[in-house]
Amino acid sequence: MPLRRPLLLAAAVLLLAPGVTHAAVSAGTPFPTNLLTTPDGTQITGLRVDLPMPDCATHPSDCDDVAVLDRLDGFNVQPRVSIPFNGPIDPSTVSSATVRLYDLGCLACAPIGIDQAVWEPAATTLHAESAEQLKQHETYLLVSTTGVRAADGSAIDRTSFLHDLNFGQTKDEHAKRYRTALRDALHATGTFTGAVAASVFTTQSITADLEKIRAQLGASTPAPARVSASFARSEITAIVWNRQATTSGPLSASFVPVPALDAFPGSVGRVVFGTYDSPDYQTPAKVIPATGTLTGTPTPQGTNTISYTLFLPSGTEPAAGWPVAIFGHGFTDSKQGAPWAVASSLAHSGIASIAVNVVGHGGGAGGNLTIVTPAGPTVIPDGGRGIDQDGNGTIDSTEGVNAAPPDTLVSNRDGLRQTVIDLMQLVREIQVGLDVDANGTADLDASRIFYAGQSFGGIYGLDFVALEPDLVAGVANVPGGPIIEIARLSPSFRPLVGLGLLGRTPSLYNAVPNPLFTNFVENMPLRGEPIRIDTVPGASAIQELIDRDEWAQQSANPAALAPYVDHPVIVQFARGDRTVPNPTTTAILRAGGLADRATYFRNDIAGPGGTPLYTNPHTFLTGIANPATALAALQAQAQIAAFFASNGALTIDPDGAGPVFEVPILPPLPETTGF
Repeated sequence: MPLRRPLLLAAAVLLLAPGVTHAAVSAGTPFPTNLLTTPDGTQITGLRVDLPMPDCATHPSDCDDVAVLDRLDGFNVQPRVSIPFNGPIDPSTVSSATVRLYDLGCLACAPIGIDQAVWEPAATTLHAESAEQLKQHETYLLVSTTGVRAADGSAIDRTSFLHDLNFGQTKDEHAKRYRTALRDALHATGTFTGAVAASVFTTQSITADLEKIRAQLGASTPAPARVSASFARSEITAIVWNRQATTSGPLSASFVPVPALDAFPGSVGRVVFGTYDSPDYQTPAKVIPATGTLTGTPTPQGTNTISYTLFLPSGTEPAAGWPVAIFGHGFTDSKQGAPWAVASSLAHSGIASIAVNVVGHGGGAGGNLTIVTPAGPTVIPDGGRGIDQDGNGTIDSTEGVNAAPPDTLVSNRDGLRQTVIDLMQLVREIQVGLDVDANGTADLDASRIFYAGQSFGGIYGLDFVALEPDLVAGVANVPGGPIIEIARLSPSFRPLVGLGLLGRTPSLYNAVPNPLFTNFVENMPLRGEPIRIDTVPGASAIQELIDRDEWAQQSANPAALAPYVDHPVIVQFARGDRTVPNPTTTAILRAGGLADRATYFRNDIAGPGGTPLYTNPHTFLTGIANPATALAALQAQAQIAAFFASNGALTIDPDGAGPVFEVPILPPLPETTGF
């Protein structure tokens, strides 16, 4: 749309007229802005982020982060917007009516407001999050209107804003094109005359890499999966897991929870152990190399040998083979844990289940399983995928799922994505035909593949459900996103955030560390809370890092992937979860429009006399070993089994007319932690 010169000239005359009093406060260029990008024809967005590099001698951690962000083809889909002013404003005038975002690809769509607003007096800068998750690779207009007032109640001066739209200020073609795009956006949205600050920015692509990889896997025919050992349930006396927890020295022995298979006695007929090959798209640093989201081709860096454990129901196998649920375990867990706790319920409904280890989980590759039978022990590799990433001689329970420095900001994004790839390859293996008894016939029904996962398994599981077209239905138990929000809100993981802040150069830890490294202050409001006045030194820097962390990891964030879920799903979660706090599950439900698919376990009233059942209900799905919690666990498992048995058509209320499970959750969605 052409520039309306008469309007600008009239505004300039008015601003320069004698006797007119000019407000002292004006606004600068908001962030994000496409001024901080560079053209890139290999990207879906046609651009790539180009943030200014800080002084790498004094701020090496920031330099590393910027290098990660500059590989992306756009800005955060849940952005922390920042609007600088040159003086104080009245925070009470900040609202979704006065600061808005407009989807330039959908001018008929309603504007998007803001939430979680923070006014930073020392920097005279307003920060806020978009009230809704934005679409991927879409261009938006951010506008602060004349409704935002200076601290004394006067209007914000528009002189600088109008001047910035003038022609002839620079010979830089990128800046000229940006200024034209900004003017056009303001006119197209009807916000030109009411704006005191504005920017145009384009959001990043979220699904491109995994969609391309899924297409590569779908076009390939993998070698059939292998069987390492197979036992009737009645043959297994015990299984000893000898986990490799160090690079040298003895293995760490523990028992696999075999008795869990008897929650419904006789339901599990056979346990099969085997392997298959999956392309590894990660470098040794645990990063999937960036490629152009439009024209780039993700390339495998090698091959992983993935170990699986398969639980087959007892009884007569259907002609097409057993329907099968892939079950994803949680953070710090392994295929030797939670999958055993749900196998009996699934088998009781005639559904096989299969599990693999997540990247970085299950101990080192030198571990083994000793299957004890009356005929004697059988020893097989346990399929551990952990590594001694930091070189200290130990292999922690999740070591290898995160990217190594200098790509620390990537965190577990690519470990999650590689796990999704491994599950996609498992689907292909089932489709090729998994013949566990060597009779020449596939034993799993390739037309009835489901997914269920707990915690971390719900997180990467929702990504998997969103991007794997050949699934029938899925259940995510206690998922949340983004990971950084889980970590900062969770008492379990907040120390990891604190240690990360302390380990940066320079450190961002803004308090004298307590023993657990949890007393840093980010000073961020929860959704729906009033605007926060941030006078805490260092809090804004932590807020910015949290935004950057989220931004870098969005392609594995289940909230970012939730809009692309089109299979039947159930999201199970619990009131007062202290590991994956409720606001992070709500973020998924809100982004994906999945509130009507949410089952809410009311832990706060589930115990005797309407008291809490768990101190932390995070594991309510798998608590079958404790008589006090077994009923609720088996009820939740029964909901999953019934859902899969009906191909996603039937969602039962686990406790019928009882109050412990809300199916679906009663509004409003929880925005507080509940603990």
